Amino acid sequence: MTTPVPTLHSENPSARALALQILLDLHKRNAFIQEVLDSHLGRVQLAGPDRRLVTQLAYGVLRRRGTLDTLLQPLVARPRHQVEPWLWEALRLGAYQLAVLTHLPPHAVLNETVELAMLFQRPGAKGFLNGVLRALSRLITEERSEGPAADALPLEDGSYRRLARPAFPHPAAYFTRYFASAFALPAWLAERWSARYPREECVRLGFWFAGPAPLWLRSNPLKASREQCLQALAGAGIAAEPGEHPQSIRLHETRPVRELPGFAEGWLTVQDESAMGVASALAPEPGSRVLDLCAAPGGKTTHLAELMHNEGRIVACDIDERRLRTVSELAARLGIGIIETHLLDPAGKTPPPQGPFDAVLLDVPCSNTGVLGRRPEVRWRLRPEELPYLVRLQHWLLHQACERVRPGGVIVYSTCSIEPEEDRLLVRALLKEVPGLVLEAEEERTPGRPADGGYWARLRLKRFEEKL
Repeated sequence: MTTPVPTLHSENPSARALALQILLDLHKRNAFIQEVLDSHLGRVQLAGPDRRLVTQLAYGVLRRRGTLDTLLQPLVARPRHQVEPWLWEALRLGAYQLAVLTHLPPHAVLNETVELAMLFQRPGAKGFLNGVLRALSRLITEERSEGPAADALPLEDGSYRRLARPAFPHPAAYFTRYFASAFALPAWLAERWSARYPREECVRLGFWFAGPAPLWLRSNPLKASREQCLQALAGAGIAAEPGEHPQSIRLHETRPVRELPGFAEGWLTVQDESAMGVASALAPEPGSRVLDLCAAPGGKTTHLAELMHNEGRIVACDIDERRLRTVSELAARLGIGIIETHLLDPAGKTPPPQGPFDAVLLDVPCSNTGVLGRRPEVRWRLRPEELPYLVRLQHWLLHQACERVRPGGVIVYSTCSIEPEEDRLLVRALLKEVPGLVLEAEEERTPGRPADGGYWARLRLKRFEEKL
């Protein structure tokens, strides 16, 4: 008989208790961590620092889960399956704070993590939690290491923390295994990347995905200029700087976005700088007819409308009615009125609107391997056998886009993936299949330089006279 997962019973939970509940809830349903986090933070009263700690802990434990398990497993005498899932998650929570978050006092981490056993109605687990985490604290040192080593734990700031004894495979002899366990990547993905990239690049990618992704904002020219947004942020004491994209702003530290000046008024929306390049690559003219085939949650859709000066027509399609509503909600906040949503049948019985359209944006479902820091649940859910399915879906969607763009019209295909078969290889295959389709431009975005990773390709369908 399965032991019921305990639930937190407190109207005023501590940051650590709430983080643990969020991680437990994430196991129970196939949701994104940001959705679960927002749901919990929306119904409790926590001070700003505690809210930030909850976010840091929930995201951090999920990101570094594999590394934390590597550190913990040798310290637990019983087999893993004999440890209650909630208890193992509590161990991960304590281990993340002790090993990775160097600014937290170890005694406070130990005391508050052990106290979680009482808050989750498992008082008998206090001794177990205390014993394992104290053993872990003896493994952690305050020294730093110069580079990858069996006793070197990668931190979030690009440095290594020395361990009292080796915990990982030796990188010189077993680099791929070290890469996977030290940087918390699934073994199959570590194997793919270590076969494709030099070791130095693998380590750089590992560090980029080991920590929180920077927060980028897109200014909305329909409401305010980027300079006005920067001035408003500076006036509120929030450090920020302009990015390379003419609408991008990078915050120096993460802040609750709803509290940012101008956010409620529609001056700003959250979007990674790499993602801003996608709508800009399509470059739709004001008054155009544009089809966005995979629109939710609406970041790129609304960017298209901004570039069109809110003039023309955008048909935003998706198979998820709930997420499609977020497109309308975002458009309303940004003062955009040219987007109409269109719900598609997941089984494909209801085809997308026929058009023809002047331009089509196709931001496809993908492996998300370029955004593992921002979407940490992906690294543990994605399976290698899913890649061929995704490629088939992307291939089908590209053909749907080609059938709906007018002669002379433009298609931009984009992913959040850095896997070649989802990106340039797929586009090269399509070019051989569709007469008159030409590649005008493409960009492979490398994670961490300076934002998320991904890919876009700008394709144009020649007019009949151009084919002659």
